[in-house]
Amino acid sequence: MASFKEEVSEHISAVYQTAADEIKNWVSALREVWPLVFLLILALFILVWFAKPAPPNKVLMATGTGGSYKVLGEKYRSYFEKKGIELELVETHGSKENLQHLIDRKDPIQAALVQGGMIAVDNLSGVESLGSVDYEPVWMFYRKNAFNESIHVSDRDIAKLKINIGPVGSGTRTQALGIFKLNGLNGNAPNLLSLGNAEGVSALERGEIDAVILVDGFDSPSVQRLIKNPGISLASFTRADAYTRLLPYFEEVTVPMGGFDLGKNIPDHPIELISTTTNLLIDNRLHPAIQVLFLEAAREINGNKSYFAKTGEFPAYMNTEAPLSEEAKFFYEKGTPTLMKYLPFWLAEFLERMFFLLLPFAAFAYPIIKSIPTYRTNLAKKQINSIYKELDKFEQNTIQTFDPNRRSEYIEVLNEMERRILRSKAAKLATAECYSLRSNIEFIRNALEKQIIYKGREG
Repeated sequence: MASFKEEVSEHISAVYQTAADEIKNWVSALREVWPLVFLLILALFILVWFAKPAPPNKVLMATGTGGSYKVLGEKYRSYFEKKGIELELVETHGSKENLQHLIDRKDPIQAALVQGGMIAVDNLSGVESLGSVDYEPVWMFYRKNAFNESIHVSDRDIAKLKINIGPVGSGTRTQALGIFKLNGLNGNAPNLLSLGNAEGVSALERGEIDAVILVDGFDSPSVQRLIKNPGISLASFTRADAYTRLLPYFEEVTVPMGGFDLGKNIPDHPIELISTTTNLLIDNRLHPAIQVLFLEAAREINGNKSYFAKTGEFPAYMNTEAPLSEEAKFFYEKGTPTLMKYLPFWLAEFLERMFFLLLPFAAFAYPIIKSIPTYRTNLAKKQINSIYKELDKFEQNTIQTFDPNRRSEYIEVLNEMERRILRSKAAKLATAECYSLRSNIEFIRNALEKQIIYKGREG
């Protein structure tokens, strides 16, 4: 047992001594090459300074109040939460306000849902698109008793009723006025009301108004509420194709016969609708990784088959009013970045950031690290050259001022030179040069001892 303990103790002592020696060697080497190490550290700090930062833990997104934007925003928030990012939803009055949040470069909101047709403004600098994520039809609901039920009511018929088209400045009102203008109708007619969407829906159900226009998704609570109301019907855009040609941000979608209720065959005829798209817009300063996360969320949430969309139809760059971001271009062309397919979001983003950080650093560091041995050798040679100069000066001075009584003093100077050489790194890094210098010292020392060079000086 004692011998085993001794053996273990010896191994531990050997490990300790080896580690201590290595540390000493590293410290000694660092003292020699510290300028190169400083250069590498400086380069790394510069790269970190200019490299993209880590993604934020919290992102603000403008949605809406009570409509499909709020519903969709809640789904996005849940998706982000699973990825470790807090998505704070900011309730607004709709698309127009959402867009203004993004245009304002001092506003902290960096993402927003905006209707197609609302984006083409004079100053869109700094706003980019991640694509369209859903259809947002124009719904014209009316009270059945406002018309003879034997006819199929169209958009032109609805425009004559007492109809709510949304509050001033809302996306719904902007779309409605654009439609009326194409039809040569007066946008200031007294039959056009300015109630909020929820208020207008309630007024329609109470019979206080005859119709309401909503620009909202199929899943909107207001849309679903009116679809299920037996006293309310949906008007058809019989000239939907013409609208999509005149207003390029509109798409044509159809509610088939029985599309709301097959058992009751509601509606009892196909209904043509025009639809704008819900667009996911961003501040172009939004972190690239967060942009990809939004696109991943859109593919998972909006990429499934929905009432109007086919599987995989969204996200897509359908509305060109805002330029597509570079991250979105890559996503649509190449798909999800490879690391994000197999690793958690935070880890994939970290590795990607480190890769793009360390790749240029490695390109810069490689020649410097490779030159370290040469640098140390050159430094050693410089030390040798310095002693050579010192030796040459000593020899010249000694020849000129030789004093036989100081011979031991001269030899001691030479001995000290040799000791300095032996203690220096040059003894290991520039062996040939060291031997050559020591030979020269030995030659002068012998000359002093034998008075070969200084013959005749003593007399």
